[in-house]
Amino acid sequence: MRLLLLAACCVLAVACGPGGAGVPALPEAPTPEGATVFTARDDLVDPHPIPIQSWTRVGGDRIAVHFETGTPECFGVDATVTESGTSVTVALRGGTLPEAVDRACIMIAVTGVLELTLRAPLADRIVTAG
Repeated sequence: MRLLLLAACCVLAVACGPGGAGVPALPEAPTPEGATVFTARDDLVDPHPIPIQSWTRVGGDRIAVHFETGTPECFGVDATVTESGTSVTVALRGGTLPEAVDRACIMIAVTGVLELTLRAPLADRIVTAG
């Protein structure tokens, strides 16, 4: 009975907290060695959601998200940040750069990092993917 209760508590903790509403917090981790720095672009062609692997504190009101995408010569990223008093939710999108639409691009995965400025210091808020 105790084991069942413990398992139920663990499932509940993952499903309901601390990100709330079934959204788990993203792991905080150092920026991966050799990661390529990307600059947000709002002009991507065929933007689509891409998963965030982890994030790093850069400063009081800055975080960096880590992800995988294509080479920065052909592919870019953009992010939307939604803040509340308890969480920071980042929706990351990737897509083709407009200047690369008619170019041949190599298909290789690149570990990328994108720095984001928050409206308020992160403090003890959690970071989730949206």
